[in-house]
Amino acid sequence: MRAVRLFAGTVGLGVCLGSILMPEAHAAQSIRVLLAPDVRQLDVQSDQTIWVTDEHDQAWSYRPIVRIKVRGHALILNGKPVVSDHLTLRAGNHDLKLRLNGNDKATALHASDDRGVLQVSGVIQLVRRGKGLLLVNHVDLEEYVKGVVPAEVNSAWHLEMLKVQAVATRTYALYQHMLSSTRDYDVVAGIQDQVYRGRRGIDARVVEAVESTRGLVVTYQSAPIYAAFSSTTAGITEDAITVWSKDLPYLKGVECPFDIESPYYQWKASVKLETLEKNLRRQGFAMGTISDIAPLTYSRAGRVATLRIVHSNGELTLQGEDLRKSVGYTVVPSTQFVIESVGQDVVFSGYGAGHAVGLCQWGAKELAELGYSFSSILGYYYPGTELRDAALTQTPSVPSVPPS
Repeated sequence: MRAVRLFAGTVGLGVCLGSILMPEAHAAQSIRVLLAPDVRQLDVQSDQTIWVTDEHDQAWSYRPIVRIKVRGHALILNGKPVVSDHLTLRAGNHDLKLRLNGNDKATALHASDDRGVLQVSGVIQLVRRGKGLLLVNHVDLEEYVKGVVPAEVNSAWHLEMLKVQAVATRTYALYQHMLSSTRDYDVVAGIQDQVYRGRRGIDARVVEAVESTRGLVVTYQSAPIYAAFSSTTAGITEDAITVWSKDLPYLKGVECPFDIESPYYQWKASVKLETLEKNLRRQGFAMGTISDIAPLTYSRAGRVATLRIVHSNGELTLQGEDLRKSVGYTVVPSTQFVIESVGQDVVFSGYGAGHAVGLCQWGAKELAELGYSFSSILGYYYPGTELRDAALTQTPSVPSVPPS
């Protein structure tokens, strides 16, 4: 295996040392996290008085619990109707405990504990959308990072790797915040963005990793980057333009021979042909009975870019990531695969997990254990970047998309 050179220490990575030495300059920033998109019933509980405020600044107080139901144009709060499209809930500086009830459990993101309770800091906003409510947590940026790190990686991993995850998480959130002014939220609390579980899983090591990197973000030309990361690369990381048609100079492929210990390094999967056909039809493809499926083109890093599907109604050229979406991202963990057979089942054999763009989490784990600093690791996976304090950054430009 060919050796890969990493930037050691502060040499080779354009680190803004003033930013590292003065993290207190970072201004507090609130991140809006979408916890669930279509809530009909919700219990909110706290050890302190819960204050509920509507868009007209009319307020009500509850203790220790307020039960909210959507009923027509009204919201029912502990049995009493309130006509409002926007409610804000807070309990001073104390946490709120949330539980979705009834059929809403199906809409909840995988953030709650085994009892179906999600404990969060900050403020909760409920925004009317159609027949339901958006459930949004407004939370301090650093507290948000603490809620993501143990959900994305194992908090028992090397401290430098936890710092890597903390900085990448903070960077991604700030990037989305800066470009989401027209939306009701900045990030989703799931795999669409970053998995966030509120207070769940936060321990002393997570706190240390976040606090020791407080305010630090990865930047390109003084703006936060789109800090993409995934579990296991198992080869060369992908160019963003290949996966998402976004030309980002800091998301170019680098070699990653560091994640061989990942449980997702090599895998095999089987998908029923009938299930694949049904799922493709749901995605809008005029799909008949599939007779053959095979890779058509490959990315520069050797992953399946497109597939050719022969079916009774003709042929379909499908993006590799669209195939993963149709069967489930956990079923086919990556597009680095071969198709072993097509019968009643399609049998895949492959390597790696995730989109493979940017940071490789298992690779970063190994590099941290080899003695590399968090700044060196970030500089390797995001080439051409530097670390800055978030307060000293500017708004990123929207990534260019090549013509189709």
